[in-house]
Amino acid sequence: MLEVEDLTVTYGDLTALRDVSLSVEEGSLTVLLGPNGAGKTTLLKTVSGLLSPVSGTVSFEGEVIQDLPPYEIPTRGIAHVPEGSRIFREMTVRENLVVGSHLGEADRVEETLNWVFDLFPVLSERQEQIASTLSGGEQQMLALGRGLMTNPRLLMLDEPSLGLAPSIVKDVFEMIESLHEEGITVLLVEQNAMQALKLADYGYVLESAELAVEGTAAELREMDEVRQAYLGQ
Repeated sequence: MLEVEDLTVTYGDLTALRDVSLSVEEGSLTVLLGPNGAGKTTLLKTVSGLLSPVSGTVSFEGEVIQDLPPYEIPTRGIAHVPEGSRIFREMTVRENLVVGSHLGEADRVEETLNWVFDLFPVLSERQEQIASTLSGGEQQMLALGRGLMTNPRLLMLDEPSLGLAPSIVKDVFEMIESLHEEGITVLLVEQNAMQALKLADYGYVLESAELAVEGTAAELREMDEVRQAYLGQ
């Protein structure tokens, strides 16, 4: 579904990604692990068209997309939920979700809203509430829901559990699992490697802008370098 080949991205003189290649299979939950500054967020931003690579290609469902403007990427079926929820804090829950649908099919907005409300009933209950008054976990639900309003085939999540209380982290991972079970392909960037690898089918580890190791989630859980660096074992 998503193919990244020999991708190199720089910020001025700093190389953020160097010759990185990875694949995300349709229907899979693929996790991207690595320390801060390894290039994980850069990769998602490049797929979303927010950054332009120096070299390499990004293809989605057979179409090369790295030269498309960012506003066209969601129309191809890719949704990107960035780190930190990034909701519109002074708008209502419903308004945040409707904004997320602006690139979707106008006649399906209500249908998609109802689908999101079925997935996250608390958002339905609070749809007229100002977004800034939601709890941290609810704001993350809203960010996920807004990403789903384009009916994506690929959902990219950047650190969805960051800064949340442990009890809320559990809820967030249950949400991600539910979305995967709905048939949505997920590319997940996550610091909580243990939880991520419990859900994932396949994973990649980035270190110092390069791909260090890859394998099935089960294989990664058994690799000594992964266990020591990311699983605390």
